[in-house]
Amino acid sequence: MQDISINLSNYKLMVTEEPTTKMRRNEHGEDEPVTNRDGELQFVVSLFAKPRRVAGEKTPKGEEITVNLPVDPGDGFEEGSYVELVNPVLNTYAIPDKADPKKISNAGVWFKAAGLKPAGAGVVSSAA
Repeated sequence: MQDISINLSNYKLMVTEEPTTKMRRNEHGEDEPVTNRDGELQFVVSLFAKPRRVAGEKTPKGEEITVNLPVDPGDGFEEGSYVELVNPVLNTYAIPDKADPKKISNAGVWFKAAGLKPAGAGVVSSAA
């Protein structure tokens, strides 16, 4: 399954690395910007996701996540600012073992959102 809708309203999301163009290493070992099928640049932001405190309970530790974005979210998302994700989804991946394709050598999840908005704000930065 891909693009599994998730609800992160019980998490505080703080920017740890400002949004930037997503990059990948090509077959020549050079970094190049990632584009979608339409040739549009893709972006990425790193966030610290910490569960909101529940009265009477110990707050679990947070975790850094990286979120893919289809558009430049614009200004105002500096390190340390709190944000909300617009339409966040979760995706999974599994990489087969080269020696035995029936086995999985690596698996995980990645996050994607349509955009970012300042925490508590009504203004949305997302793809049209």
